Amino acid sequence: SYSRISYTVESGIAEIELRDPPANTYSYEMMREIDEAVLAARMDRDVHVIVIRGAGEKFFCAGANIAMLTGADPEWKYYFCLHPTETMTGLEQTPKLVIAALNGHCVGGGLEVALAADLRVARKDAGRIGLPEVKLGVLPGTGGTQRLARLLGKAKSIELMATGRLMAFDEARALGLVNQVWGEEQLNGRSFRDAVLDYAR
Repeated sequence: SYSRISYTVESGIAEIELRDPPANTYSYEMMREIDEAVLAARMDRDVHVIVIRGAGEKFFCAGANIAMLTGADPEWKYYFCLHPTETMTGLEQTPKLVIAALNGHCVGGGLEVALAADLRVARKDAGRIGLPEVKLGVLPGTGGTQRLARLLGKAKSIELMATGRLMAFDEARALGLVNQVWGEEQLNGRSFRDAVLDYAR
């Protein structure tokens, strides 16, 4: 019954794939489906790890669908922004191990989705990562201000959010924002998805 994500379970791993081309941006409908998938994985005794990734090779997730928000009234926007925060809290607090597989750009709300995971692994040179919301005159509204500070500390988090600077995955790993960055050597002929599933197992 999913249309904005795909959800599959195999060998103890639940995969949630964000599917909204071209940038896998999230909408209210997608967040409702993520909600449902996280709950399904949580209640499934055969699932031990959740892997969340983006469809395609260019984007993990570029955050909220701006076009969707353009025509919305302030009250709807408020409730829309509240819902992803609750959804990511549910993902973060699920007892199953959650891995965000960063197959491409991971920016704005997309990074906030990844921050709700326990571990973040990235494909080398596949994209940029950061919280550029300040350049749109807004702030990270899906828990990023709290989760980034817990991960990197207050000063570095404020710097990244106040400048909106994007960085390569290697730099993000050096900061502790990403756990693993895999190039050809680590992939060893496997697709990034297959390497992530091997890691999850």
